[in-house]
Amino acid sequence: MVDTFIEFYDKINFVDLIEFCGTFAFAISGVRLASAKSVDWFGAFVIGFVTATGGGTLRDLLLNTTPFWLLSSVYAWCTILALLTVILFRKQLVRLNNTFLWFDSIGLGLFVVVGTEKAIAFGYPFWVVVILATITGTVGSIIRDIMINEIPAMFRQEWYALVCIFGVMIYYGLIYLKMSEPVVQVLTAASVFVIRLLATRYKLGLPTLKDED
Repeated sequence: MVDTFIEFYDKINFVDLIEFCGTFAFAISGVRLASAKSVDWFGAFVIGFVTATGGGTLRDLLLNTTPFWLLSSVYAWCTILALLTVILFRKQLVRLNNTFLWFDSIGLGLFVVVGTEKAIAFGYPFWVVVILATITGTVGSIIRDIMINEIPAMFRQEWYALVCIFGVMIYYGLIYLKMSEPVVQVLTAASVFVIRLLATRYKLGLPTLKDED
């Protein structure tokens, strides 16, 4: 078992760590939202797992590659850990204001980085990178909201997909400035996180489409 762990540790890189952290953060947001709907533990796990893996799954299918979570059990364990965290610390999480928003924003920032780097690794141009990064960051939350009978945050008057686009632009800008890869990754994720919080705090959003009376 120790040898297996060492072998796994040797194979992971910084991007993998970002993906693991993003999976945990998005799973927390999914489980936390599920708990507000009084679903059972299994239902909460499913919602958390779908939140964490939905976007990356669609991205990988579009890239004609095996969905990332089928290659390692780590992502399922991240979701289990998120579920246990919510179960054990539910009262503390409820008392903290905007717990869902914080974890959702962390996951969004980290997954924008993962989606951006994976699209670039496949050699796609900027506009495709934007689409795939946005898919990576948003599709899981769309599925989550549909599963709990909510209008997806991406379709409400809220900066969600737009934040992903800003994130990709920031990533390219930092690359242009010739910053090191870890610095680019961290600053991009942090920028997405901050922009999302500011957009929510100041209620920034796109105009809504309404029927004429």
